[in-house]
Amino acid sequence: MIRNVLESISGIEIYPIISLLIFISFFIFIITWVVKLDKKTVSKLENMPLDDDDQSQISGRK
Repeated sequence: MIRNVLESISGIEIYPIISLLIFISFFIFIITWVVKLDKKTVSKLENMPLDDDDQSQISGRK
């Protein structure tokens, strides 16, 4: 039944193409952003979960 409804809509075939282009462009953007990241920023981001200073300020203990 759903297939019959979707086939009756004119121009519906463009939506899967648009969604695929959005999906691919998002991942291309993320890959280029990761490749262009500065080494200093990467080092800061990879140490964030292990940094005790931030955790002590969040929980209120020093």
